[in-house]
Amino acid sequence: MSQTPTPTPLTYRDAGVDIDAGNEVVERIKPLVRRSFRPEVMGGLGGFGALFDLSGKYREPVLVSGTDGVGTKLKLAQQLGRHDTIGIDLVAMCVNDILVQGAEPLFFLDYFATGKLDVDTTVAVVGGIARGCEESGCALIGGETAEMPDMYPPGEYDLAGFAVGAVEKSQLLDGSRVREGDVLLGIASSGPHSNGYSLIRRIYDRAGRPAELVLEDGSKLVDALMAPTRLYVKPVLALLREHGEAIHAMAHITGGGLTENIIRVIPEGLGLDIEAQAIVLPPVFAWLQREGAVADEEMWRTFNCGIGFVLVVPQDALAAIGAALDAQGLAHRAIGRVVARAGGDGRVRIA
Repeated sequence: MSQTPTPTPLTYRDAGVDIDAGNEVVERIKPLVRRSFRPEVMGGLGGFGALFDLSGKYREPVLVSGTDGVGTKLKLAQQLGRHDTIGIDLVAMCVNDILVQGAEPLFFLDYFATGKLDVDTTVAVVGGIARGCEESGCALIGGETAEMPDMYPPGEYDLAGFAVGAVEKSQLLDGSRVREGDVLLGIASSGPHSNGYSLIRRIYDRAGRPAELVLEDGSKLVDALMAPTRLYVKPVLALLREHGEAIHAMAHITGGGLTENIIRVIPEGLGLDIEAQAIVLPPVFAWLQREGAVADEEMWRTFNCGIGFVLVVPQDALAAIGAALDAQGLAHRAIGRVVARAGGDGRVRIA
């Protein structure tokens, strides 16, 4: 009588998941994460839920939340082996968004997923997230690191983030104060930030991946393409404390570029006239437009074109707010005005 062979014992590691590597990641990121903590954080890493004490800080708090990723900039980061700043991009995309409504980012959670966990890469990515949180005054309060064999090709990973902030109900910015004649004050970006990278990678590939190319300002093309998204939180919150009544609305220039983002905070019945000559392309954008033969209209609706954040302010407050931005070291320029204009697709005009 034949006997059934005994199956070879299998472990989670045999299936492609290395628990020990995951534990090593947690131990190595703990000091990085702790540096981002605020006094309101309760407990530490490792709990099933992250705790944050909101009592005593606000009278009528309105919670503002946002979630985002960094798009296909991840592909370029992985292609170039640059993992230490992509986490800053992730934080910036979330906290800059909730800042638009006047919210102070309080805490952040991240999600990192890969097919096979590389400890050094994971620590570099999460270290960037922690640094972005620290620079925003936002606590990296928790997250998830998922190793999922067969879900991702070797060397690839995915990234997402979630931010929660708060603002006093009386100070919430919802665009209702915007008036005809208000000025659009554009604050400089640090580069393409985290938008338009499917087109950027197409242009970069078609140009032969010129990794050593030096732009007109002396910077390397790859450095300009991988420059982390600028964090506007601390300077803009300081500006709100000093000039809050004069800031009628704000916009974060992300996917959709200049033509589709500012109008999101402008009430019906009003539109925007943006001055084309005020949109001075930094060298990295000029290279992208030239090398990709990209039309102006496509540039304006795809990229931030050097303007990463926009304030909508009355004309009589322009000088004071400009001086405050100068004191913060933020380059800026007026790029247009709010005008009376009916609805439809023609609410934004660039000429």
